[in-house]
Amino acid sequence: MTAEPLEIERALTLGLNHVVGRYRYNLATQAWWWSDETFQIHGFEPGEVVVTTALILAHKHPDDRARVSRVLANAAVTGKPFSSVHRIMDARGRERTLTVVGQGSRDPETRQVGALVGYFVDVTAAVKAHANEVANESIRASAATRASIEQAKGVIAFVLNIDAEEAFERLRSISNDTNVAVRDVAQQIVELARSGGSTADVVAALTPSRPRPPVG
Repeated sequence: MTAEPLEIERALTLGLNHVVGRYRYNLATQAWWWSDETFQIHGFEPGEVVVTTALILAHKHPDDRARVSRVLANAAVTGKPFSSVHRIMDARGRERTLTVVGQGSRDPETRQVGALVGYFVDVTAAVKAHANEVANESIRASAATRASIEQAKGVIAFVLNIDAEEAFERLRSISNDTNVAVRDVAQQIVELARSGGSTADVVAALTPSRPRPPVG
């Protein structure tokens, strides 16, 4: 086995506690060798199946299969270090996200690429954690937006002495007139009120000037 390619370090920076498995693919015999961890990543017990290229590609996610096949084919020709992030459906039907990294191993005499060697890294947990964080940020952003709108409604209702429903309609009207998103209009009104703007200032903000119609 050759030294670890630099791409493995990049894969490992995605998080901790990843399962890392080794592999070797002999191009002449088309025989694969997997470490116990690689079997585990694919949902098999060590040695449970005979590993073939067809088996490996069959477990790739349909949307990623052709791309992974091209990456391997190119690596077999060039022998250059490569990496790919793709999804698989393991033997238990679970979708997992893997990073595969590797490089060609050349025959010392012919200098021809004789094998591909490298690592499979299961980054499923890191991908899920990232997706959850993105979702949480979206929820927090949505909550912050809603809070600004509710505060703006309160300011409008107080200044114009109208109810909350009318206040929201006024907010939407300003948004339409100015072509500015409701959340941004609401934030401007809230910031104006917080900065100590007078009632007149707030009313002015609620009544954007309209272009005068052409004369004649």
